[in-house]
Amino acid sequence: MKPRGTLNALIGVWFTIAPWVIGFADQSGALSSSTFFGIIQIIVSLWGSHKPGWNSWQNWISAITGVWFVTFPFIYSLTNGEVWSNVILGLITIIFSLWNLGSNSGSKAVG
Repeated sequence: MKPRGTLNALIGVWFTIAPWVIGFADQSGALSSSTFFGIIQIIVSLWGSHKPGWNSWQNWISAITGVWFVTFPFIYSLTNGEVWSNVILGLITIIFSLWNLGSNSGSKAVG
């Protein structure tokens, strides 16, 4: 298992529990969205870490959840601390997912 997939899954755990930790659980839309997409990120990050390359739909879904979490705080008008938490961790998710997509662990170097 690649550490990037594990880290993305841990970020997904954070997104799942963040409404209660940061304090936006009183906003039902933000709560359900963060919980739902956090769980999706956990699943696809762990599943996709075994399948590197551009054909890995799991890593594509993980990248999309990262994009969602970057835009998420602006859609739900979250406060400053919530915005930065989501944007930074969303960007990390995108970077790790694209890194997994670009890696070809099964290919051999030519030359």
